[in-house]
Amino acid sequence: MSYMTIVECHAVWRRKTEPRIPGDVLLHCVVDAIFGALGLPDIAQIFQDNDPKWKGGASSVFINEAVRLMHEAGYELGNLDATLIVQRPKLSAHKEVITANLSNLLGADPSVVYLKAKTHEKFDSLGENRSIAAHTVVLLMKK
Repeated sequence: MSYMTIVECHAVWRRKTEPRIPGDVLLHCVVDAIFGALGLPDIAQIFQDNDPKWKGGASSVFINEAVRLMHEAGYELGNLDATLIVQRPKLSAHKEVITANLSNLLGADPSVVYLKAKTHEKFDSLGENRSIAAHTVVLLMKK
């Protein structure tokens, strides 16, 4: 039996941390998708920002914990399909590296991790480069 979850994440764009934000949005969305497929609460409930253990933690720490919980529950990643919506920076030239890094963090074969990068064609806060969104669909397979 397999389970699928669709999760949308949205974060406010902060220009001073430009290189980090798209990755954080993507990783947080992936964590939420895994948690949703496992029937767990969302990322903010599990990694509460008032808990010193998680405060200021790197997004990779959250991914590692989500993967640990996934394996502990007896599942592995069947596939992951993510779309990152950001006007700038343009990500098409970086998708292969991002996919490889994400696969590595997930301990998954790159052939099951798919990333698309889109813009919002200068429409709304996404297109005006004031925010970023990510959509992630994850399929978990029983080991």
